[in-house]
Amino acid sequence: MTRVRPVIVWFRDDLRLSDHPALHEAASRGVPVVGLYVRDEASPALKPPAARALGGATRWWLAQSLRALGKSLEAIGGSLVLRTGPAAAVIATLARGTSAQAVFWNDIAQAPHQAVAEEVKSALASDGIASQIFSGDLLVEPKAIRNKDNRGLRVFTPFWRRVQGLGDPPKPLPAPKKLASIGGVASEAPDDWKLEPTRPDWAGGLRVSWTPGEDGAQARLKAFLDRGIRGYSDDRDRPDHDGTSHLSPHLRFGEINPRQVWYAVRFTAAEHPRLAGDIDKFLSELGWREFCRHLLFDVPDLAERNLQGQFDAFPWQREARALKAWQRGLTGYPIVDAGMRELWHTGVMHNRVRMVVASFLVKHLLIDWRAGEQWFWDTLVDADAGSNPANWQWVAGSGADAAPYFRVFNPILQGEKFDPEGAYVRRWVPELARLSNDVIHQPWTATPIELTSAGIELGKSYPQPIVDHKQGRERALAAYTKIRGQD
Repeated sequence: MTRVRPVIVWFRDDLRLSDHPALHEAASRGVPVVGLYVRDEASPALKPPAARALGGATRWWLAQSLRALGKSLEAIGGSLVLRTGPAAAVIATLARGTSAQAVFWNDIAQAPHQAVAEEVKSALASDGIASQIFSGDLLVEPKAIRNKDNRGLRVFTPFWRRVQGLGDPPKPLPAPKKLASIGGVASEAPDDWKLEPTRPDWAGGLRVSWTPGEDGAQARLKAFLDRGIRGYSDDRDRPDHDGTSHLSPHLRFGEINPRQVWYAVRFTAAEHPRLAGDIDKFLSELGWREFCRHLLFDVPDLAERNLQGQFDAFPWQREARALKAWQRGLTGYPIVDAGMRELWHTGVMHNRVRMVVASFLVKHLLIDWRAGEQWFWDTLVDADAGSNPANWQWVAGSGADAAPYFRVFNPILQGEKFDPEGAYVRRWVPELARLSNDVIHQPWTATPIELTSAGIELGKSYPQPIVDHKQGRERALAAYTKIRGQD
């Protein structure tokens, strides 16, 4: 009896079963399916400087997500094969070894990944094996949003207007209920890849904070739509409130995709018309992620190059001690330090605070935005190749649709406005917990009696500010004026 030839589904940044076009098509054919994930650090297109290796936090997440995906596939009769090496060689070898009739995968609209996909197609074609690529990474493909010069848009508002004008994206596809599989296919294991930290094991806070995988993603989305989206327009700026979706790392690894979120949110809007303002604001945040991904499509070196060329002459300072103080949350500015410690402990940081800490590094300390972007890349579980550099360039003033450089966040006023009772600071900077609300965001203004009562000795138990706000702001504006004068 002739064995039915399987289809290989190559999983990439789409570690889910539902709304997975490549998997859906393979399952619909009624043939055995081989799920495959390739750890490719060898293809030239995925090596620096063309692409970046995963940071420590995303490596940890990937290990958990692969385990979750493997269990989900096993539950419906499938399995996940893990292999290491250049994707073209690995996939072609597996296709020959399993007598696969075809290999399916979903596109990633990023230059390095598309280059590797072309290599895979070529290697398969030389063996007479079919391949098929599906869309599923974005709401809208970059080629659909172009200006008259066939370039992507560089300003968010007209971009988002164009996306919305195209109407709803394709409806999400259901997860397969059953897969046929073949046996005897060798696989590596996540433990073999040593993705998780051991000496030291700094991931304890991540384990407490997150449940990676598709089930965790769906649970986050449901909880947000059930409770968190009410008041989102205001609460999203409050780090002391649980007012955001916490979906970003799940989106980063494709455990859920934007169009699934889109339709779930639209359903909630239909059920609860009074939430229209909150829902529109949330969708615009999803749109900003889309904008950053489209920008990356046009600018593959987004993490390295100033989009505004005048910033190439900016007088960045090489201040190793100041950079280290910022990384450790020891700047003497409570809202900044709280954010940096939250990042280290949980692998994320509240979005409002991300802007504050980024502005502090780039403007108060005059440290190159790329140093901050690299730190975030290594420590964020949601470190995204588009959003991370695009957001840093936005704050620095050097990017697309950037905030003006002369907008310098005042870390004191930001703390007082968005953490008015100091709850966020007290959680992440516990040495300040006993200070009153009046001084918790500027402890150096507390009286000696207040400091003593709170058990604080400035300069020892908590640092003095490493830079004066007014002087830091004036220095930043002077530097900006200098480069403007060179236009």
